[in-house]
Amino acid sequence: MRIYWGRDAFTADPARPGGAVVAIGNFDGVHRGHQALLARAHDVAARTSGRACGVLTFDPHPARHFAPQLAPPMIMPLAARLETLASAGAGFALVQTFDAAFAHTTPEAFVFDHLHAELGVSHVVVGYDFAFGKGRQGNASKLVAWASQVGIGVDVLEPVTVEGIVCSSTKVREFVLEGRVEGAALLLGRPYALEGQVVHGAARGRNLGYPTANVAADTELLPRAGIYAAWATEAPPVSSAAAEVFPSGEAPAWPAAVSVGTNPTFNVQGALSIEAHLIDYSGDLYGKRLRLSFVARLRDELRFDNVEALVRQIAADVTQARDRLLPPSSLGNP
Repeated sequence: MRIYWGRDAFTADPARPGGAVVAIGNFDGVHRGHQALLARAHDVAARTSGRACGVLTFDPHPARHFAPQLAPPMIMPLAARLETLASAGAGFALVQTFDAAFAHTTPEAFVFDHLHAELGVSHVVVGYDFAFGKGRQGNASKLVAWASQVGIGVDVLEPVTVEGIVCSSTKVREFVLEGRVEGAALLLGRPYALEGQVVHGAARGRNLGYPTANVAADTELLPRAGIYAAWATEAPPVSSAAAEVFPSGEAPAWPAAVSVGTNPTFNVQGALSIEAHLIDYSGDLYGKRLRLSFVARLRDELRFDNVEALVRQIAADVTQARDRLLPPSSLGNP
């Protein structure tokens, strides 16, 4: 997937896709609703002589610009968002910096100047609640009306629901913060994941017979404290200056028991830690990036009176995580 860091980079590229079909949104989480936007864009592109299909997204999130102290935690960092969009089939991504100048763009200018004159799109796909322009004065109805004046087609998609729940980034965040990772996966269409570099810790897990990878998470959104069953994979390095992103493909996955919390049995300071015990793994992970894909919440975080009780519980957690991720009928990793 080709990445354009701003409109200037797009317009300066002689090989830029002309007359592209573009899905527009923040795409935080790239949940099933976002995936539906991209799927519709693909359908439209396929019906119009195979035009290029891409996304227009924004960074930082508009809420970060207007009220940073009230902005919600992002479900995924930008690099992970772009990788997921690439996996979903986006041919290119235009990342528009959401700064003061862009925030003052009138809705008319967004359509006539940006979408039409600068980007030269032929068709856009947006969600039912799409708002744009200064003060969010533009909406889907206005977009349809104005775009038609310059020959841009518009598809407005209704909300996507799964088991009666509307797919939204807000709902995904709610599920994750409550530790309901199964609910988050239902809306995302895949497990909720966090990434980070493996750093040195206190080595308590190793001393107890259960070595753990201490993950310094890049992700802002962390699940509620507790023990989880998760798949662990090595994550690609992050480069904010990359011109292209490719889907990571099928990396080897290891079942893991993951602790998110303050480690109350030992840690009197209450510092948050993310520790993953990769079941049956014997390699060295220090300095590498790890992606943890959360499958199920096993239990709450507990404080134990002695180390022996803690070790017994860790053994039970590892067994439960293994059984949850690798049931007897399993033929291997998902």
